Amino acid sequence: MPIARRQAGFLEKAMRQFPAVVLTGPRRAGKTMLLRTAVPRAQYVLLEDPDIQDRVRSDPRSFLESLRLPVILDEIQNTPQLLGYVRSIIDAHPRRMGQWLFTGSQEAPLMQGITESMAGRAAVLQLLPFSRAESPKVDLLKGGFPEVLARPAGRELWFASYLQTYIERDVRSITQVRDLPTFRRFLSLVASRHGQFLNKSDLAAPLGVTVPTITEWLYILEITGQIILVPPYFENFGKRLVKSPKIYWGDSGMACYLLGIQTQAELERSPFLGAIFEGHLAAEILKSQINRGQRKELYCFRDQQGLEVDFLIPKPNAKFWLVEAKAGRTVQTTMAKPMLALKKAAGDRVARSIIVHRKSRSQPEMTTVSPGIEALSIERFSDEINSAKN
Repeated sequence: MPIARRQAGFLEKAMRQFPAVVLTGPRRAGKTMLLRTAVPRAQYVLLEDPDIQDRVRSDPRSFLESLRLPVILDEIQNTPQLLGYVRSIIDAHPRRMGQWLFTGSQEAPLMQGITESMAGRAAVLQLLPFSRAESPKVDLLKGGFPEVLARPAGRELWFASYLQTYIERDVRSITQVRDLPTFRRFLSLVASRHGQFLNKSDLAAPLGVTVPTITEWLYILEITGQIILVPPYFENFGKRLVKSPKIYWGDSGMACYLLGIQTQAELERSPFLGAIFEGHLAAEILKSQINRGQRKELYCFRDQQGLEVDFLIPKPNAKFWLVEAKAGRTVQTTMAKPMLALKKAAGDRVARSIIVHRKSRSQPEMTTVSPGIEALSIERFSDEINSAKN
């Protein structure tokens, strides 16, 4: 039985209010399963099929007239020309809601087509791999992709196959990457910079490519949902800020695979453990926002004197949470120093300050580190950010 997705409620609401729904997100995040589970009576058409693409190119009107509504058109980025024809059909019957269901793995190009062809006619939702709130199987080593959670023993082969498919399909459909071996090395290099402030020159030099090439490749990773770029917070609180974003691989399981981490024991010994935990936490925060119908809003903070707080999460009334990620299971009072310093500068803008850590198997959880600074296990933090009151 499929695991219930948090987006299911928003999908049903969108289908009652819009003639079309577009579900975007990384390849294999579960978009098709969500739509087919939510609308089991819908006809399903995979637009990656070469024969179907030929039919669309030769006679798009006849193709659309052959469909039985409601219909799921999977991977619409392969046939973007259909959107204009679907718009005409929708405009002829504007009161028929939830009849056209699209999925797409490439957010930016797909959104451009939606903006031009389907403005006001389509609700746009995003689906990311499973969060901790959706499945207790999600962890640092496996990540959240549904097929990895279902068959963890095949994790290595699945990630290898995923990357091969991703490079052959998504990357080549967006741009002509001429040197695929170098691009594959680029993916591993990005994983090795997981949790660091982005430095494009630092990525370009080991690969022997230009900074504009790195910019283009990062754009590909971002629009296909593979990486997370967390921008710096825009207010300086009287401090000179570092203006680069922090970069994370979007799924911790994929980051572990690219870094050659195969077992939990290897992860525990890895120098990347802290960065992987931090990136995993960033993904959990963004998933909680998306799954609750909110905008993705997550920032980092670092000034030129070295004061750094991992995450700032905006909240109502111009307030925000400060969040520090600590992969250890022991919380110490010294960990609160950066947040205490930033709280002093930001004043009453700070609603909560939280150190998020891994849960100890033997010791009770510490809830207060110092006055105004909380400590929460990632399990409890996940419950907090996914609760109705937050």
